[in-house]
Amino acid sequence: MSVISKIVPDISKIEQLDGQNYKRWSQKLLMFFEQLEIDYVLFNDPPKPIVPSDAETTPPPSKDVKSNEEVIAKFVKDNKTARCHILNNMVNPLFDLFADNKSAKVIWESLLKKYGADDTGKKKYVVGKWLQFKLVDGKSIMEQVHVYENLCADIVSEGMKLDDLFVANVFVGKIPSLPVRV
Repeated sequence: MSVISKIVPDISKIEQLDGQNYKRWSQKLLMFFEQLEIDYVLFNDPPKPIVPSDAETTPPPSKDVKSNEEVIAKFVKDNKTARCHILNNMVNPLFDLFADNKSAKVIWESLLKKYGADDTGKKKYVVGKWLQFKLVDGKSIMEQVHVYENLCADIVSEGMKLDDLFVANVFVGKIPSLPVRV
């Protein structure tokens, strides 16, 4: 007898949604749901039970009804799983806002409307963080270079272009000047 086991991805590495990180958060959570094969609940309406219409004289075959009931039960279970993961990966104020909603799809669509539609605010935030970056004494230079590279990558991921020479010159400009000895 062979048992096939799925490797469950580690969701603990996904940062909580705080309103500033929607794009990255939603992509990581969607990948997680794809691995669990429950992402369909975010994009599909729940299946409807098979009900014989008045025009039908014979009821649907019991195997079709049973199969439909299994599909409905799977959807309900997968919706609960997706909903719980979405809510558990939000900061408390957002959790409180969406906790009463029982549909993962409705929560997902609401978040997309609220945070996914307007990239202008996100672009301003990302560029602002990049402009405010400063190199400081007392921290590893490599650690600071890594932070700077991530800030540049955030700008590029928002669809903006950065010239490599420009990025390097801005970085050099952020190096604290050494005291001049006379």
